[in-house]
Amino acid sequence: MRGRGGEEAEESRVPLLKSPHEVEEDDGEFKVRVWVETKKLWQIVGPAIFSRLTTYSMLVITQAFAGHLGDLELAAISIVNNVVVGFNFGLLLGMASALETLCGQAFGAKKYYMLGVYMQRSWIVLFFCCVLLLPTYLYTTPVLKILGQPDDIAELSGVVAIWVIPLHFALALSFPLQRFLQCQLKNQVTAFAAAVALVVHLLVCWLFVDGLKLGVVGTMATISISWWVNVIILLAYSTCGGCPLTWTGFSSEALTGLWEFLKLSASSGVMLCLENWYYRILIIMTGNLQNARIAVDSLSICMTINGWEMMIPLAFFAGTGVRVANELGAGNGKGARFATIVSVTQSLIIGLFFWVIIMTFHNQIAWIFSSSEEVLTAVNRLSILLAFTILLNSIQPVLSGVAVGSGWQSYVAYINLGCYYCIGVPLGFLMGWVFKFGVMGIWAGMIFGGTAIQTMILSFITMRCDWEKEAEKASSRVNKWSRTIK
Repeated sequence: MRGRGGEEAEESRVPLLKSPHEVEEDDGEFKVRVWVETKKLWQIVGPAIFSRLTTYSMLVITQAFAGHLGDLELAAISIVNNVVVGFNFGLLLGMASALETLCGQAFGAKKYYMLGVYMQRSWIVLFFCCVLLLPTYLYTTPVLKILGQPDDIAELSGVVAIWVIPLHFALALSFPLQRFLQCQLKNQVTAFAAAVALVVHLLVCWLFVDGLKLGVVGTMATISISWWVNVIILLAYSTCGGCPLTWTGFSSEALTGLWEFLKLSASSGVMLCLENWYYRILIIMTGNLQNARIAVDSLSICMTINGWEMMIPLAFFAGTGVRVANELGAGNGKGARFATIVSVTQSLIIGLFFWVIIMTFHNQIAWIFSSSEEVLTAVNRLSILLAFTILLNSIQPVLSGVAVGSGWQSYVAYINLGCYYCIGVPLGFLMGWVFKFGVMGIWAGMIFGGTAIQTMILSFITMRCDWEKEAEKASSRVNKWSRTIK
């Protein structure tokens, strides 16, 4: 007779003796799982890419109009877009991303009524945050002078900043609306609204700049008009019958549990804005170099191109956050892990494609923004850093999406703080000024010293994650917030 140990040994060898037919079946099953997950992911990512690209294109179009008004105008609008608006954009976007955790997990758990209350809470929190951030627009000129920007750039930037205050408050409504719809897989609505806003923006830009000759102020005012068109469309759809399960009207329940909601929103805001501000600091540091106008113009053009392409990884950030949150909310830890693998892989492939594009057309990428030979030459020198930045950013935002979908915002905020501000900024300063590599040294130090290390840490955390335990935490979170509302 065979002993028990012999039976176990024989059973342990079975997986190694699979027939070719069984191997083909396993391979076919894996391909089906990848295809199913890809369809779920791209149901979110596809419209999200379109809406983010069209929305960001409004800023690019505005900057392109300004670039042909003159180098000073381009520098002023670049600083307002990339520093002032970017500073507030990052914080508000991050705070609204708390909805990706809460709404995504609630939708996965089929607690649909909670989504509308969450969105109203987010509106309240973001509106008061907008009020507190108003001084960043009202005192742009003195702050930029203190930070070492040339007087002419600082003065014109202060004038331009006043004209984007309406945009500032539009963000407080827009970001929660986008995430509210996104978590319900209604991204086609946000794509439609973004397309209409882009058409309006083109018409208003032509009218204000070419028709009425309103100059740099008119150029910047067009952004506020276009964003409010976007907000009105999303608001009308969400509150006028487009979401019957998740929107049941304004509720006093939105005023309860605000402190807990604020803490999660603040964690999300800090996590994302520490990264967003990192690139704004890069431009501010560049403004203190010799020949600051050319340095700021060239770097701003590279950041604009990077930001344009970044809309694709940010769409994956949104898609990954929703997919991970949905699977965890439904108690499926393995599904969340598989969604993460599929998303990271596909985003990396797209990042490699754009890396090749930038490396191939490095001489031509700045033509749309400037006709200055000095600026074009400076951008050409920076193109290799732009290419590697795009490659790194094809991974990092997706891993941040995993963090948002899992509710790790507070933990990741500390990682961002350490990598970006304790390593990246000092290394950028060292490379830029001490070793006198200028803007290339600043950028290289900050990208390879901060972003690369942060990406490696997030990769390690994601690979070591206990997904079943995260599913249990998500279930507890949904039940806790459900009790808070009731």
